[in-house]
Amino acid sequence: MSAVAKKTVVSRMFAMMAIGMLAACGSQQEDAAKADKAQAAQVSFQRELDVVRQQRVSDLTKPDGWTSLVGLHWVEPGAHYIGSSNGNGIKLSVGPSHFGMIDLSNGRLRFVPEKNVAMTVDGQPLTGEILLRADDAPTGPSVISFDEGKGLATVIKRGDRYLLRVKHADAPTRTAFGGIDYWPTSRDWRVEGRFVPHPAGKTLEIANIIGTTDSVSNPGAIEFERDGKTYRIEALDEGEETLFLVFADRTSGHGSYPAGRFLDIAKPGVGGTVVVDFNQSRNPPCAFTAFATCPLPPPENRLDLAIQAGEKTYTHSAP
Repeated sequence: MSAVAKKTVVSRMFAMMAIGMLAACGSQQEDAAKADKAQAAQVSFQRELDVVRQQRVSDLTKPDGWTSLVGLHWVEPGAHYIGSSNGNGIKLSVGPSHFGMIDLSNGRLRFVPEKNVAMTVDGQPLTGEILLRADDAPTGPSVISFDEGKGLATVIKRGDRYLLRVKHADAPTRTAFGGIDYWPTSRDWRVEGRFVPHPAGKTLEIANIIGTTDSVSNPGAIEFERDGKTYRIEALDEGEETLFLVFADRTSGHGSYPAGRFLDIAKPGVGGTVVVDFNQSRNPPCAFTAFATCPLPPPENRLDLAIQAGEKTYTHSAP
């Protein structure tokens, strides 16, 4: 081979090496750009979730939040004295020794306050007997405030029965709140689903932890896929801007709260598409207090799937 030919071959070899190096460099830059984009998306996703979780803890632990519950008492027909001392038909764990008298008759709830005990109802001084609204009233329940505003008493209706719900800002479950544990955040658990509508007016019987059952609006079901399998969750509409999911899965009692978890999702958009972010799955109120009336997952919403996302079992409850 002549010297000129050899020089030409060598030149071509260097050119090919240079092209290869440039291609490799370009590929590395492209991979780095993709990695940076993925990391930025993960950071943004985590920040969005952190805001939701911070608000969640704030709501739980506010003076009248779920962790402030200190009592839940059945109100049977007839008259019952209320107070923290022995001898009261409804004995409070905290509050005045003699609080007043409640009388349930013909579906009407009459309350007679104890004399010389300062209290308000719906923000106004309470000096004489009144008729109480329960939480099924269009304007919500009457709110009796006592102990300088730290204590709150309302009547709730479950099924055809009434209960007196009592909250107090000094509840041990609030003052000793221990924070919430979560599974690691994973964007894989934010899935796109499909809303499958039911006929108008359909309801679903939902049992709760105190043994009563309510018929709740059930406008449709959510279908989503995981590992090639389709799963379905019946959605409830409680009159909010979101749909309400009550579900249990393979982690229930094995990492997550045994009685299931809750999740809110935006109502379906065009084409029935919905986004289900299981990272926002949360414990029901009864995970934090013994005095809540949590709905339980219907049989249709017990999934053969381990959803390792969202809140884990709350383990810091006060006695």
